[in-house]
Parts: sequence; C-alpha cells; structure tokens
Amino acid sequence: MPKAAPVVRFGAFELNIQSRELRKQGMRIRIEAKPFQILELLLEYAGEVVTRQRLCEKLWPDTYVGFEHSLNTAVNKLRSILCDFAQSPRFVETLPRLGYRFIAPVQLAEPAAIALREEKTREEIKGKRVPHSSRPPRVQAPRLQARSFQTAP
Repeated sequence: MPKAAPVVRFGAFELNIQSRELRKQGMRIRIEAKPFQILELLLEYAGEVVTRQRLCEKLWPDTYVGFEHSLNTAVNKLRSILCDFAQSPRFVETLPRLGYRFIAPVQLAEPAAIALREEKTREEIKGKRVPHSSRPPRVQAPRLQARSFQTAP
C-alpha cells in the first residue's frame, strides 16, 4: 500500500490519513491518538507483522521500559472501535509475544467517491431531521408508582 494514500477502506470503515478521521458507513467515529497511530501503522504494512517493538518506537519513541500495558490498552481500544476480537479477529490479528498483523482486505478509496458519499450521508441526515447534537435523544423511563408496605406486628 502506498504511503501517500489519503483514504484507505477496509470492511465498513474508511480511514482518511490526512484529516485523521475514521468513518464507518460514512459516519465519523471518535478515535484517540494512540489507537489511530496503531491503525495507521498496521494499514501501512497490511498483511505483514508489525512487531510490538516497532509499535513502541512509533508511539512512545522516548520510552525505554513500561510500554507493554499502554500498548495493550491502545490495541484493545482500537479493537473496541472496530468491533474486533482477539479470539476471532476480522481486522487485527495478534501474534503472541511478537506483534500484530492487519488481516482484512485493504483498498484505496477515490477522493471524489468519498466526497459524494459524505454529501449523500449529510443529505440523508437532513432529511431525517436528526438534531446536530452528538448525544443520543433522551428517553424518559416510566414513572414508578409509590407503594406502601405494611410491616408485620
């Protein structure tokens, strides 16, 4: 995969490397810096093993010890975002004590097609009159009726 690819598609996801945005079916997904950097490196070397040491050098260049827990946490966050599981991976395969490999098919997306898809998504959202808030709508729980209990004498 060429390094200069601005948008990479895998499964239902698209990653725009320049704008540092991850989208699933056109909807933007929040992703923290470390999981993004891991995903970026795994996609750059899709199909190849990226060692834990290599990931450490990229993510924590000035750290010499103690990165294991932080790396595991960042990989778990990435898996959570991708709805991926270590036991049955669709995207990120773990190679115990060695590293990780991106195993899903990866393709470059055409910028014009992406812009068209994003515009279509915006129009669909406008048509549904979805509020611009990122919060889900509040649902009121039914009110509980107060009951009186008698205690035995």
